[in-house]
Amino acid sequence: MHAYPCQLSTDNYNMNYLTLENVSKSYGEKVLFSDITLHINKGDKVALVAKNGTGKTSLLRIIANEEAPEGLTANVHLARGIKSGYLLQEPIMSPERTVMETVFDSDNDVVVAIRNYEMSMLNPSDTDGMQKALEAMELHKAWDFEAQIKEILFKLNITNLDQPVGTLSGGQRKRIALAKLLVEDPEFIIMDEPTNHLDIEMIEWLEEYLSGPNITLFMVTHDRYFLERVCNVIVELERGNLFKYSGNYSDFLIKKTTRNETEGIEKDKAKKLMRKELKWLGRQPKARTTKAKSRINAFDAIEDKATADIEDNTLHIDLKGARLGSKIVECHYISKSYGDKLLIKDFDYKFKKNEKVGIVGKNGTGKTTLLNLMTQVIRPDSGKVVVGGTVEFGYYGQEGIELKDDKRIIDVITDIAEYIPLEKGNKLTAGALLERFMFDRKHQQVYVSQLSGGEKRRLYLLTVLMQNPNFLILDEPTNDLDIVTLNVLEEWLVSFQGCVIIVSHDRFFMDKLVDHLFILEGNGVVRDYNGSYRDYREIKKIEDRETRKNEKVNEDKKLSKHEQIHAAQGGLTHEQKKEVKRLERKIEQLEEKKNEISAKFSEPGITPEQIGDLGKELGKINDELEEKEMRWMELADMA
Repeated sequence: MHAYPCQLSTDNYNMNYLTLENVSKSYGEKVLFSDITLHINKGDKVALVAKNGTGKTSLLRIIANEEAPEGLTANVHLARGIKSGYLLQEPIMSPERTVMETVFDSDNDVVVAIRNYEMSMLNPSDTDGMQKALEAMELHKAWDFEAQIKEILFKLNITNLDQPVGTLSGGQRKRIALAKLLVEDPEFIIMDEPTNHLDIEMIEWLEEYLSGPNITLFMVTHDRYFLERVCNVIVELERGNLFKYSGNYSDFLIKKTTRNETEGIEKDKAKKLMRKELKWLGRQPKARTTKAKSRINAFDAIEDKATADIEDNTLHIDLKGARLGSKIVECHYISKSYGDKLLIKDFDYKFKKNEKVGIVGKNGTGKTTLLNLMTQVIRPDSGKVVVGGTVEFGYYGQEGIELKDDKRIIDVITDIAEYIPLEKGNKLTAGALLERFMFDRKHQQVYVSQLSGGEKRRLYLLTVLMQNPNFLILDEPTNDLDIVTLNVLEEWLVSFQGCVIIVSHDRFFMDKLVDHLFILEGNGVVRDYNGSYRDYREIKKIEDRETRKNEKVNEDKKLSKHEQIHAAQGGLTHEQKKEVKRLERKIEQLEEKKNEISAKFSEPGITPEQIGDLGKELGKINDELEEKEMRWMELADMA
């Protein structure tokens, strides 16, 4: 799928793509990282993990040559001839340009040929332009790559190529930027939170795409399933240093725990040694010998090590929700439409205490509408919603809240409350509460404009929780929050004595928390599914496969007499004939790959882990083979 236009020989498989040496970065007195080193080779899929505000985006920008590193000996070197691509967390685009102009904005000859061909298809009356476009497609052998690009656009739900970018939402612009990056097919891909604003089908497709052997990747993501399934190296930025772990997310957790335990032992040793050094210093005369001075220098290093904060500051959530009565939220056969679009039909449900529900569904199926109905922000067309008298909603939305850039962090919180009530009549000051949310006293004086995206989301989360809600609604809560914050938030939600509704495409977050799911299937249907998000996804894949088979059978049955005669006369278009050839080549390649994998099962010394990995790969190939064969049969019937 990634063979054109960037292809390297297997002889260069272990070649170094990126060298990062002695790189530092600071903002004023705050040192983000100091003298860090990193090497990335071809085929590596590296994820960067760190707390918000510690320099993840700065490091990505340095690697992408968008920002200069600090340090006299700093070296950032991308191998000569290697084309890189960078996906920003908040892409910048010209609002007046169309989607097509943005996606195909490239100087690559193949991409230019495809852009001209697509534009000629929108203007079929220009026969000369169409002929030139077809000749350029043949000259650059661009048909296969054009099919790949269409697959990318289809999977990311980019259909209206004439739409101006300025009319798109932030999520749509992120998908446009992702499509543009993949269309350009760089050898080295740099990504900042690529799964934000993607639905689950898109995320799973992107996982498979980036897992390809010809892709080299460096990214920041909070999606832990993504880390588990795509990455083979994880680097952690902590206390200004970079720690490298080989393996996926599971390996990272094991190795990080071991490192922290080792550092704890080393810290204890350093403290004991420091006490000895202090005694020695106390016995020395004021006049120092050269030997004594060298020992003082060594003491400074020991002191740094002994006083280092191994765990660093961590988020502490110990706020308690208000008491929740027996009557909570009751939806009595509610329905809601907008024009001809039916979003919710006859939804009937009564919430129980401590219930944790996930809401899933494709974009546009009515997830936000259902939340607004439950919270009585909007009224149903029919039916009614009853909210108990003790219910205190806490709504953490996708868009967050408007935080004024010229306000300090401490002012944002004190504007809500100077003191926060706790259990048994205790109180907590706004400053102390901020410290528990990883904003120390010095940081509390920082202006909102200086915060990272993740820090703003953490501050927003605090403004929601400090009002002591007992019915929490979390709409895409994992976007822009770091993994450390997510872990603490998850543990707190597990023991939260109230109701929780979660709308999220973060499969790990959902699997860990929810008891059951409301699945919005379209046309107003809301299915109550008693199981995990992962179980639902597996069942959904089987259902989709069966649906495609049934649709194929029904289409064959519905062929009119005229269509049958037309098909018998070989009525395939030029494009369809080319598609048949592409499918035949792809089917042949998949069959060869299938045979290669099958042969490996009988190799001597194969381990159970290898058998498991081969089984997964074989399953993916069988699925793709079935899809290609079904399409080939469809075209063969027409021919």
